[in-house]
Amino acid sequence: MAKPLSEKLSDLSVRAKNAEDSIAAAKKEAHDKIMARREDARAAAQTAVEKVDRDIKSVGDTATAKWSAVQAKITADMDALKAKVSKQKHNLDARVAENRAEELEWEADCAVDYAIASVEQARLAVLDAIVGRVEAQEMSRS
Repeated sequence: MAKPLSEKLSDLSVRAKNAEDSIAAAKKEAHDKIMARREDARAAAQTAVEKVDRDIKSVGDTATAKWSAVQAKITADMDALKAKVSKQKHNLDARVAENRAEELEWEADCAVDYAIASVEQARLAVLDAIVGRVEAQEMSRS
C-alpha cells in the first residue's frame, strides 16, 4: 500500500534537512583539510631550513664568517623565491577557486531551481489527487 501523501511530504522535508546538514559538514571538513595541508607545508619548510642550518654549522669555526655571508645570501634568495612562488601560487589558486566556486554556485542554483519546481509539481499533484478523490466520492454518492 502506498504511503499517504502527507508522509511523503514529511519525508521530503527530512531529506531536505539532511542535505542542509551535509552541506554544513562538508564546509567544515574542507576547512580542516586546508588547515592540515598548510601545517604539513609549514613543517616541511621548517625541516628543510633546519637541515641547511645544521649543514652550515658543521663546517666549523674557521669558515663561519664566509658561511654567514653565504647563508644570508641563500636565505635572502630563498625568501625572495618563496615569496614569488607563493604569490603566483596564491594568485593561481584564487583564480581556480573563484572559477570552481562560480561553477558550483551555478550548479547549486540549478539544483535548487529544480528542487523548487519538483516541490511545486508535487504540491500540484497532491492537490490534483485530493480533487480527484473528492470528485470520486461525489460521483459515488450520485
